[in-house]
Amino acid sequence: MDKNQMMRFIAKRVAGELTPGTLVNLGVGIPTLVAEYIAPDSDILLEGENGVIGLGKTAFDVIDATSGKKPEEADDQVINAGAGAAGIDAGASFFDSTTSFGLIRGGHVHTTVLGTMEVDEEGTLANYLIPGKKVAGMGGAMDLCNGVKEVIVATYHTMKGNPKILKKCRLPITAKRCVTKIVTEMGVFQVTPQGIKVIEYNPEFTLEEIQRATEPELIIPDDVKPTPHCYFEGL
Repeated sequence: MDKNQMMRFIAKRVAGELTPGTLVNLGVGIPTLVAEYIAPDSDILLEGENGVIGLGKTAFDVIDATSGKKPEEADDQVINAGAGAAGIDAGASFFDSTTSFGLIRGGHVHTTVLGTMEVDEEGTLANYLIPGKKVAGMGGAMDLCNGVKEVIVATYHTMKGNPKILKKCRLPITAKRCVTKIVTEMGVFQVTPQGIKVIEYNPEFTLEEIQRATEPELIIPDDVKPTPHCYFEGL
């Protein structure tokens, strides 16, 4: 897979992990793409911490079916976490940031999907600082990591050949022991008290290759299965 296919594979696979009938927050980067793969009948509502429930697909993918406009002509008054124009589902609601973070801190958001620079075997997350680069800051990630029931990390497995899944995070921490699941182009991984367990693996990689690309020792069950073929279709 090339980088674009990897990105879409990760997003599609994350969508398969979301619980039907829940309120879900999608972060910047790969997580934003998860909206493209949520089944319409899943009854999943997408929340944006800037003050909206009912975000739809990104405008790039919904334009032809709605306004017929080109992406550059899309209405940019509604945006997702990545500041990209987003669609709105029927029945969506808008509110201020106070209400939005009240929902998050009050435990009403079930799942958040976040990107990261590093994540470690204890589920600690470092996702708001890129060394040597100016970034917008942590946003709502600290609140999300402590307020939601499930934190899924969607990320490439390595960066410039170096593991992103570490024994211990080295960058400034967003939140400690918050991540429940990690999805990369190599597979799906569960964070457990004993360590990181391989739930399934992308058959384009061997389990040995996945271990070499991961700093901590992985827990690999004897009956671990490959990712179903349906997640590779249409990439």
